[in-house]
Amino acid sequence: MKIIILGAGQVGSSVAANLASEANDITMVDVDAKLLRDLQDRLDIRTVNGHASYPDVLRRAGAEDADMILAVTNSDETNMIACQVAYSLFRTPTKVARIRSREYLGYSKLFGNEAVPVDVMISPEQVIIDYVQKLIAHPGALQVLDFADGLAQLVAVKAYYGGPLVGQELRKLRDHMPTVDTRVAAIFRRGTPIIPEGDTVIEADDEVFFIAARKDIRTVMGELRRIDRPNKRIIIAGGGNIGKGLAQTLENDYNVKLIDHNPRRSRQISEELDKTIVLQADAADEELLLEENITSTDVFCAVTNDDEANILSAMLAKRLGARKVLALINRASYVDLVESGDIDIAISPHQAMIGSLLAHVRRGDVAAVHSLRRGAAEAIEAVAHGDARSSKVVGRAIEEIRLPPGANIGAIVRGEDVIIAHHDTVIEAEDHVILFLVDKRRVRDVEKLFQVGVTFL
Repeated sequence: MKIIILGAGQVGSSVAANLASEANDITMVDVDAKLLRDLQDRLDIRTVNGHASYPDVLRRAGAEDADMILAVTNSDETNMIACQVAYSLFRTPTKVARIRSREYLGYSKLFGNEAVPVDVMISPEQVIIDYVQKLIAHPGALQVLDFADGLAQLVAVKAYYGGPLVGQELRKLRDHMPTVDTRVAAIFRRGTPIIPEGDTVIEADDEVFFIAARKDIRTVMGELRRIDRPNKRIIIAGGGNIGKGLAQTLENDYNVKLIDHNPRRSRQISEELDKTIVLQADAADEELLLEENITSTDVFCAVTNDDEANILSAMLAKRLGARKVLALINRASYVDLVESGDIDIAISPHQAMIGSLLAHVRRGDVAAVHSLRRGAAEAIEAVAHGDARSSKVVGRAIEEIRLPPGANIGAIVRGEDVIIAHHDTVIEAEDHVILFLVDKRRVRDVEKLFQVGVTFL
């Protein structure tokens, strides 16, 4: 696929790194020549120096025969104009734009071929807000991902000493939960993937990814780790778009406090939120945190736009007694470092966003893509089309499908029903098939499985 990425910032470069490794033809456009040179040294991509929305720059980037434009510069206006130029002059089939301002996002009629021709809008802030909200709703989860409009969920948990299944073979899962169907999709042990088999034994500190119907998630989590009490008290550090949006999402269900150092911003947020207590202060002030009962806080979320401030305030909150701490971290090199210490979950906005973008890049009918383990693995929701003659999967039992190494099918969503995959489960046309890949290099092989042959009319 020929893809033009506009904007070589952290989002653009992260997406380029993901897509370039999958044999796509990538061209990166940015005004910063040095940034482009650094990227070209690391990745097998073309670069074009220039303003992303200028017609001549897009033409030099190959817009005349591009399959897709990903406009992810830091300017909403540049991204929208670039999509308009790509549509009006080059008829680019797919146009994806990063739109951050809620002033634009509130008007759906603004986007479409009759108005601003953006096919897909990506809002980084909303992606992060949804991601954190799911983590808070599932105490003990490291990652919670939706498939088939939330009917099925893939959840990552760390197996704890004393958990009912720790030290047991996976085949015992059904004995422990005779009324619940679930499947362990993958296990990561000290960072190394293990393909789960019936005789695989779960060890303490394993990172276990399992898939189940949404209603069964809490039951399965209880088998792998002690059940954490529901979260009630939340402190958010940072009053930017993410902090304010997160407080707005949570304030009706939790006791929420928000800390921001900017007096004018704090006052503005306090006027716009109904139930959140807004504090104008430094989130890394030990005395303040103690005064605000950090010792009885269930979740501390550090979501400022400063990585170092997020790390320090989250570490301090943990040391002072917060039950769980989350930190928003842009620098990929920091993520592994902090998760091995006091910080429970490091949230990478770029990895959260990449999944939203990848669903539109994958070949075949792909409904959702989630990046896992900071891009090393991937979960894909693919829709099966065709019949037994034209498709490599329709009409076949799972044991008959030649999946690439390191790939396995976790579940099938058929209409409103979530069917956990077993060796004799037969895939039907229009099934949503949820696959887990521990090796992203096998993505192309999975895509080929779900592409319909020429005999399908």
